[in-house]
Amino acid sequence: MKPKFAVLGLLMIFACSSVCLYLLSSLLPANNGRYKLGFPSNLENLKSLVEVMKRYKEDHFYSVMIVFCAAYLYKQTFSIPGSVFMNLLAGALFGMPLSFVLACLLSASGATCCFLLSMVFGRSILMHYFKEKVVHLQTKLDENSDGLFFYLLCVRLFPMTPNWLLNMTFPILGVPMHLFFPSVFIGLMPYNFICCQTGCILSEISSVNDIMTTGTILKLTLVAMVVALPGYLMRRKKKVKKN
Repeated sequence: MKPKFAVLGLLMIFACSSVCLYLLSSLLPANNGRYKLGFPSNLENLKSLVEVMKRYKEDHFYSVMIVFCAAYLYKQTFSIPGSVFMNLLAGALFGMPLSFVLACLLSASGATCCFLLSMVFGRSILMHYFKEKVVHLQTKLDENSDGLFFYLLCVRLFPMTPNWLLNMTFPILGVPMHLFFPSVFIGLMPYNFICCQTGCILSEISSVNDIMTTGTILKLTLVAMVVALPGYLMRRKKKVKKN
């Protein structure tokens, strides 16, 4: 598929999904335009949205839950920045442990939807605009083929990983879905837990930077290195056998 046709196909799906999400949010029971809903872009927007949704949730818990899940999947499917705000919102609205379970399921499900879209439309677009990155990832996957799951898990645990690029690139590089989904689900658990836990005390933070402190980043990096160890040992063992 040529890049322009792939982009056109994605734009059509994006437009249809946007309309569906809008209708879903605008048709909430007893809403009648009284509450302005939207994706938060900063901490102030988020706190205002939380106050609105908390009042609404008192009488329409499941409606709020459905709209939240749809919005989360929408952002993850189309790799729209701002997942941290959705996790914070989950923590503020639903508390622990429900928000943590939701964040893990939705992040993995949304990433899988992105995976499937890329499987259909992504190859021509990625090879046209991100060829060097795709080739680099292919090399890494080949190097870690013996411990592929540990590698997939490691890159998710590492706090600076561009998850959107992995979601779009892995399907065209042959990463199987039965490894992709659990690697996202498990690999993003620490990040989701930190964000949801912070969302529970949202009123006490003054900046999103309060979430991912240097200490937190170092801890997540250490966890990623520990998870990468089995894959490294497998590669060493394979090299020893060859020699």
